[in-house]
Amino acid sequence: MLRCWLCRLCFLAFVFLAKGVFPANGQTLTHRTVSIDEGWRFHLGDASDPARDFGYGLETIFSKSGKAGGTAIDARFNDSAWDPVRLPHDWAETLPFVPSDNFDVASHGFKPIGGRFPQTSIGWYRRHLAVPASDSGARFVLQFDGIFRDARIWINGFYLGRNESGYLGASYDITDYLDFHHDNVLVVRVDATQYEGWFYEGAGIYRHAWLHTYQPVYIPSDGLFIHAEVAEPPAAPAPGGLATTAVSAPGTPTSSVAIVHVETTVIGNRFVTDTCTVVTCLTTREGRRIGAPVYTPVALAPGGLAATQATAQATAQATARVPTARLWSPDDPYLYRATVLIMQDGKVIDSTTQRFGIKTVRLDAEKGLFLNGTHLEIKGVDCHQDHAGVGSAVPDALQYYRVRLLKAMGVNAYRTAHAAPTPELLDACDSLGLLVLDENRLLNSSPEYLDQWERLIRRDRSRACVFLWSIGNEEGHIQTRATGRRIAETLIQRQRLLDPTRTCTYAADLPDVYQGVNEVIPVRGFNYRQFAVADYHRDHPGQPIIGTEMGSTVTTRGFYNPDPVTGAFRVDSARGYLPDQDISAPWWASRAETWWTLAAAQPWWMGGFVWTGFDYRGEPTPFAWPVIHSHFGLMDDCGFPKNIYYYYQSWWTNREVLHISPHWNWKGREGQPIAVWVNSNADQVELRLNGKSLGEKAMPRNGHLEWTVPFAPGRLEAIAHKGSQKFKTAVETTGAPYRIVLEPDTNAITADGKDALVVNVHVVDQQGREVPDAQNLIHFALNGAPARFIGAGNGDPTSHEPDQYPAGGWQRHLFNGKCQVILQAAGGSTAASGPTITVRAEADGLQPAEVTIRTGP
Repeated sequence: MLRCWLCRLCFLAFVFLAKGVFPANGQTLTHRTVSIDEGWRFHLGDASDPARDFGYGLETIFSKSGKAGGTAIDARFNDSAWDPVRLPHDWAETLPFVPSDNFDVASHGFKPIGGRFPQTSIGWYRRHLAVPASDSGARFVLQFDGIFRDARIWINGFYLGRNESGYLGASYDITDYLDFHHDNVLVVRVDATQYEGWFYEGAGIYRHAWLHTYQPVYIPSDGLFIHAEVAEPPAAPAPGGLATTAVSAPGTPTSSVAIVHVETTVIGNRFVTDTCTVVTCLTTREGRRIGAPVYTPVALAPGGLAATQATAQATAQATARVPTARLWSPDDPYLYRATVLIMQDGKVIDSTTQRFGIKTVRLDAEKGLFLNGTHLEIKGVDCHQDHAGVGSAVPDALQYYRVRLLKAMGVNAYRTAHAAPTPELLDACDSLGLLVLDENRLLNSSPEYLDQWERLIRRDRSRACVFLWSIGNEEGHIQTRATGRRIAETLIQRQRLLDPTRTCTYAADLPDVYQGVNEVIPVRGFNYRQFAVADYHRDHPGQPIIGTEMGSTVTTRGFYNPDPVTGAFRVDSARGYLPDQDISAPWWASRAETWWTLAAAQPWWMGGFVWTGFDYRGEPTPFAWPVIHSHFGLMDDCGFPKNIYYYYQSWWTNREVLHISPHWNWKGREGQPIAVWVNSNADQVELRLNGKSLGEKAMPRNGHLEWTVPFAPGRLEAIAHKGSQKFKTAVETTGAPYRIVLEPDTNAITADGKDALVVNVHVVDQQGREVPDAQNLIHFALNGAPARFIGAGNGDPTSHEPDQYPAGGWQRHLFNGKCQVILQAAGGSTAASGPTITVRAEADGLQPAEVTIRTGP
């Protein structure tokens, strides 16, 4: 009888959740997760002068609980003169560039952050927080998703703790310290004087912050572990004629019987034995219920502290059968939902809904990787987390924007080099379909770093997109020694304990070493050293192999610099530019065509990840000042494609690809030779200049074509044949810039102060042809509904223009024809001022442009 009653109650609650009667994210009124991104105030401190650091280091703050006299920690401190900011916030992005001969400063993009810059490497954040007395019986957990770097956190003068990871967030139960009748004051001191990486990392609370309100018995934010067992479909043929049975074509949804396991962690905070029932319900993406709810009784007995400030912890196991499971893949990223309720005394006291995918991953040392029974080559990219204009404080919408650009190129996998990613990136990969190699920051098994490793796995182990873990990256001599082996064994063991459904790799920059980490790592990762891979596989045939970093061609978007005699493209060391072709690579790396030709020919080589998907701030290889960001990207740091993008698109997609480079604006070089490259997956390509054929050539598999063409103004056309299909493309000599063109990535934006929209900018001549070598200075303005620009960029690796203009006057030069601005609409911007935003762009001597963006709730 009880079970029937619970079933009816659960089903009603579940229907309410599905229809949105309960609050967003599947939460009941007794479990709220509220963003606390807004309402912060910020001020720089000083690592070398306590007087400029609000007394920190001088005043005694740890002698008594809540003691904070004379410092910014004190709740009574007057912060009205501090700058208002909203999270995510990266204060390093607002700092000027500074020349330096120091490697660390150069590799971090010449921003004055680190121990050499004490006046700009400490940041203080304060926020007032009101909590109603009606919630005084609840538990409150403060959650930061990411702070760079060493953060100390207080509330009402009480010290909560220290988080030393710049990439993994931290949570604190603040219940005991709250004042329900006055404002509470959160204080965060961020110390960015120590780097973690050798690339731009930003500074500040650069990811979201949340306040969770729970009942005394609740599910923590990482409390669900969802995984499935699937009867894998018969395998499709792998390259090389492997004897397997074909299944559906790529992109076709596949199905199989799946057994889904949902493990729910329940925390209790009362010093009595609590009993409750955990109810687990599965639904399709469309909201259809799968099977009956599963009821699991749980007893929470008081005892030792099993979790932070929790008196008890238990795990509820639930299993459900999905008879015709639709399998998640990059071609069909289908996500189910699991809703879990906690019921006590006939009431729902907590609930959460989590998306999950069902898939199979099999790694075969001889046959490669199989996803859902079908052989799959990893066509991946490595990426850092910053973007032009916003640094590391990347809005959620921009994560989706970047993933869409990668998908359009043919990318099916993403490596989070070299640290825990923001959760919103994984949201985008789950939804849009990118496999993720989730990477640990440091090869270390000390308590601090084991805790970071465990937090990463617990946070991300239910993700559909995560297919493999990485225990670390390029750890020098440690990786070849017994010390490295022992650390690796500890990390591997912890990973298997926390997530037995996956395995792990390590990104090793060694050609043929089989000692230390490589002796014990389940999947051998290669960073470069592509010519050693075949010999390693011959000597160690039982170890699967993946390219964790490959390629690393260095290019500058839209730059060519042809030699007047040969037409070959040359490096411009004075300006810090490299030809925008697959020509130049550092000594340790290779051109794109070199590594991919090798990998694509071997089914046991599981493909790999190209360094990198986007340019990023820092590591200005092979240059130094004034170059302030990398040249490794297949796209620049705005996401504008370089020519190498089209090489990969040719061989990583099935679409018709035909791309000519360079542009055909070479005034003053008439009669001089120009090296012309064609990227395509066609069988044959003919090149014509002003209607005259320059010859037809067969396209080599995984290659490209070249012609040397004496420049003459006009139309350079490529005509491709692929089977019975014929397709064309052309570049033309353009006139002078005449009119600005604005291209938003979408025509609508949510008016919540969080959503973001990208506006790409170029100019055209009087005939409407894009001018690829324009360098005009563009001025921007916003009108209509309240909105703000949050960043600007153009992909120029030597540009020292500000990325942000807090006082107004936003502007940016075009770089080789392009630039970009990013905007946000203020919350409630559909009020009296109107429901639209107008973006206007002007430049001297050019016709201006306007674009209208709709806003909505």
